[in-house]
Amino acid sequence: MYPNSPTSRHQPLLRTSSRSGYPRFIPVKYKNFYLILFTIILVGLILTGIFQFWPHSIDIREERESFSLYDVGHLEEVTVPLMSAIPDRGELECRMHSCFDPYQCQASPNNRISVYIYPMKKYVDENGVPVMPSISREFQEVLTTIADSEYNTNDPARACLFVPSIDLMNQNILRLRETGQVLGRLPRWNHGHHDFQLQGANHLLFNMLPGMEPDYNTALEVPRGKAILAGGGFSSWTYRPGYDVSIPVFNPFTADMELPGKPDGYSRPWLIVSAQTVIHMDFRAELDAVARDNDDVLVLDRCNNLPEGIPAHRRRCKEDRVYNYPDILQEATFCMILRGARMGQSALSDAMMAGCIPVVAIDTYVMPFSEVLDWKRAAVLLREEDLPDVHNVLRRISQERINNMRRQVEFFWRSYFRSMKVITMTTLKVINDRAFRHASRSYEDWNDPTPKSGVTSPLFLPLIPTQAMGFTAVILTYDRVESLFRVITEIAKTPSLAKILVVWNNQAKSPPQGSTWPKVNKPLKVIQTTANKLSNRFHPYDEIETEAVLAIDDDIIMLTPDELEFGYEVWREFPDRLVGYPGRVHLWDNATKSWKYESEWTNDVSMVLTGAAFYHKYFGYLYSMAMPGDIKNWVDKHMNCEDIAMNFLIANVTGKAPIKVTPRKKFKCPECTNVDNLSADQSHMVERSVCINKFTDIYGMMPLKMMEHRADPVLYKDNFPEKLKRFNQVGPL
Repeated sequence: MYPNSPTSRHQPLLRTSSRSGYPRFIPVKYKNFYLILFTIILVGLILTGIFQFWPHSIDIREERESFSLYDVGHLEEVTVPLMSAIPDRGELECRMHSCFDPYQCQASPNNRISVYIYPMKKYVDENGVPVMPSISREFQEVLTTIADSEYNTNDPARACLFVPSIDLMNQNILRLRETGQVLGRLPRWNHGHHDFQLQGANHLLFNMLPGMEPDYNTALEVPRGKAILAGGGFSSWTYRPGYDVSIPVFNPFTADMELPGKPDGYSRPWLIVSAQTVIHMDFRAELDAVARDNDDVLVLDRCNNLPEGIPAHRRRCKEDRVYNYPDILQEATFCMILRGARMGQSALSDAMMAGCIPVVAIDTYVMPFSEVLDWKRAAVLLREEDLPDVHNVLRRISQERINNMRRQVEFFWRSYFRSMKVITMTTLKVINDRAFRHASRSYEDWNDPTPKSGVTSPLFLPLIPTQAMGFTAVILTYDRVESLFRVITEIAKTPSLAKILVVWNNQAKSPPQGSTWPKVNKPLKVIQTTANKLSNRFHPYDEIETEAVLAIDDDIIMLTPDELEFGYEVWREFPDRLVGYPGRVHLWDNATKSWKYESEWTNDVSMVLTGAAFYHKYFGYLYSMAMPGDIKNWVDKHMNCEDIAMNFLIANVTGKAPIKVTPRKKFKCPECTNVDNLSADQSHMVERSVCINKFTDIYGMMPLKMMEHRADPVLYKDNFPEKLKRFNQVGPL
């Protein structure tokens, strides 16, 4: 139905080529409709004198004093010859490793990119007509923000990134060929030494409204070589992952508004509000059908015959009733975001400003800053074909999740959306993280609101514990002597093992005689406990002299020395996290309105089993001496959930998720029967769910963090000779 959408409203698509080289998809059924519609709109805009997108465009010739970054009144005039070179149209294959020169960033201090802004000039063609007659206040704010930031440099020789002082925000007002020629004339465009293979490399262009009628490409069509594009409205067909930056479409009409805050617990009368004025008739028909069947759905449109003096952009109508916009969005739990002529819609920012959870039904749309922001926490992403079922989908979302999503929406709005300054700084931070991966922000830094007091890593220097120290293996056992001896024999082969500590938890039976124990080349000590408690496994015994502790059960005989050594190497990189092998997840059950423990194999991990897991010995002290509430007693009484308790503890203290290593998803004990295997017992699963809800009540919140991540050895799956791989013995499951 819309340009550049391969999943249109079930209509045949006509694929055409374009000057930019990007694929275009034009629905055959609506092509003539769009041609007529956009012609009418274009004529109306010209007649009313508002052809510029932003209402406060600044004409260089009339308001020169308003642009403070440069002396606009004394700009150098540059004539662009008709036959000037035109850059390449833009390479879809560009990635940071192929089109960005990292050596340009060597002179940047403190793991921070240096950004150089080209001096502003007035470019005219051979007839003296300005190539770019105006500059918007929005782009002025982009340049001012960069100039005032810690990233700015006045020395192009030390710059890592270059920003042309050329306003490309709105493609509607650009002369594409001439603008490309202007870019090609920039001193550093060809990498400073006429290297046409690198034209545009390390340059950053800002564009918010790409494409032109009638087909509206989803990326800027100015010839731009290898320049990075910070663009609003990318589709997955035109977005270059990890290279371009998808930015939100800024709405100048609502940017300066301050909506009155709603009190905590305020009940919003509408479940869904749709307040966009330019959406396709098919979408509107489907929304109208949903509204007819449900009293809590409000579908609004533009207002006709408003009294003179009332701005149309501040009103929306339903038949004869008029609503203030964007105020009405505060009365809705969810706000619909659909594509218009362009994919990127300012309605997304308006909804977030109002604290309304966006429901984005735009196939192939690349969400703003999706490289770093987890939109599943702040929005409902819906396929266009599922629009008729939107009410049923949203009704199934629990109130707790709605509250969490609303907090996340407000956090995203304040941190990344609320002004052109914030959008610009976020763009630079994303690129900075790419250029200096080792110093980049973590997932939590980008996505977690300001953590509550006390949620910070308690571990200090050294950031990476010394490898020479190694780790202590603490084996909790009762009377499975044969498998215990096999575990000791196997883990003793791990190079970084420093000591083995056996915690004998059977008070009715003495440990085996010393002569019967395996002969290993590492120190081995047995500690007899006074009571059979699961918490004994985490006790901070004096015999533990290393920072790293491996908690391991006496029946985990399937882990290889390579897997254990690799797990220890990963822990050294993340000493404030729990690092383990099989992962588990907690889920919210809408039917029971409670948390549920889940052991199914998924990509999500929020817990790792401490049947084999590395942790810092500090957390052993916290578990034994400072566990909140009666969790420790609960675990010892029920003889279950000590691993869940440790996951809760570490996540609450650090605010971080555990890390799963290697592909192993289960611990299969070949000598254990189904009766012995607790993880296969349904009553065991129920009790684990009870534990999660019990611990959540004690903490007063859910501290567990979800992560989609797994650490595997380098070259693990690559077809290389084994002698080139450091870790060869890594099990598949």
